[in-house]
Amino acid sequence: MPAIARLAGHGARRRLPRRTVRLRMTLLYGGLFVLSGAALLGVTYVLVHRAIAGQPLELSVSGPGREPGVIPAQPPRSRQDDLKTLSDQAQDAMAGQIADVMHQLLVQSGIALALMLAVSIVLGWMVAGRMLRPLRTITTTVQEISATSLHQRLALDGPSDELKELGDTFDGLLSRLETSFEAHRQFVANASHELRTPLARQRALGQVALSDPGATVESLRQAHERILAAGARQERLIEALLMLARGHAGIEVRRPFDLTGIVREVVEARADEADLRTVTVHTSYATAVAPGHRPLAERLVVNLVDNALRHNSPHGEVRVTTGTVDGHAVLTVTNTGPPVPPEAVGRLFQPFQRLGATRVARTEGLGLGLSIVQAIADAHDAGLTTSTRPGGGLSVTVTFPTTSDSAPAARRRPPLSVH
Repeated sequence: MPAIARLAGHGARRRLPRRTVRLRMTLLYGGLFVLSGAALLGVTYVLVHRAIAGQPLELSVSGPGREPGVIPAQPPRSRQDDLKTLSDQAQDAMAGQIADVMHQLLVQSGIALALMLAVSIVLGWMVAGRMLRPLRTITTTVQEISATSLHQRLALDGPSDELKELGDTFDGLLSRLETSFEAHRQFVANASHELRTPLARQRALGQVALSDPGATVESLRQAHERILAAGARQERLIEALLMLARGHAGIEVRRPFDLTGIVREVVEARADEADLRTVTVHTSYATAVAPGHRPLAERLVVNLVDNALRHNSPHGEVRVTTGTVDGHAVLTVTNTGPPVPPEAVGRLFQPFQRLGATRVARTEGLGLGLSIVQAIADAHDAGLTTSTRPGGGLSVTVTFPTTSDSAPAARRRPPLSVH
């Protein structure tokens, strides 16, 4: 029996209508109307009862030598008895009439309240449906949107209220998702191409070496060295991709580190490369302490300095400065080099994007250096400002947050500033 009762109760619950927001709003409107109507009727009932019951009972006595409506000061004894009996009968009759009137008032008021309750429920259902119409539009549109149709928008019309703001927020979210998905697809395509190129090169070198009937030890050695070089490039690419993913993952624990010390070590380690490229490096160091992840910050500095050395001109210059401005550690790397159109600066921070790269630059770089810089700067909540130089080259400034502004819970994504 308990099992049958549970099944019956479960079936009854399944047959109940779904408690939609529209239904709950309608019931809420109806309940509020009943409460306010009952309170109004109760106040009216009390006021009417007091007004009727509070009226004094007046008896008119007329006779010879008396004015109508005036009772003598001392009427005869028999007259007093008659007046008392008449007064009691009149009061009983009036009390009965008052009771009948109040009963009719209560019944008719209850009927009117019931009728208005039904009207209020119908009107509440209609008003709730009209108010929730934008939500139905949002729900239907969002259900139809997929990864391949992120270009769709809600584009809600109407007054600038909370529902319109919700629709605009959804449109902004869809726009960001579309941009992110497009960047992801482009990144996957570029990464696949960049990873496939070394593999195809290794396979071609191996096939050529094996198909040569007159291969010698020296030729095989050269082929293997070229294969190893292609493998080393592939390893560097994979390492750069992992570093890019690490930068996008963010930083959980932040500790202060000496930014100036990192920059000094990186610049000194590349002194020979600067001499080989005939590039003069100028430095200006000041105290700069920033909160964050030291290994990631070191990779940021390495990529900026390497980019300034590689994309430079013979007998060019690189200026590296560090310092503190308003409590923020600031790093600036400026280099000479080929002119860069201002409208193309943003592309430099996208993965595998190169602007007019020469063959030498393509063999040296992977197209991920500045992308990793952007990701690491975002992970540190650091501002990244890039400007072109009139004579050619770039100037990149990284502004780290202060210790009080670097809480991971309040992580922000500073925009890339291009001048």
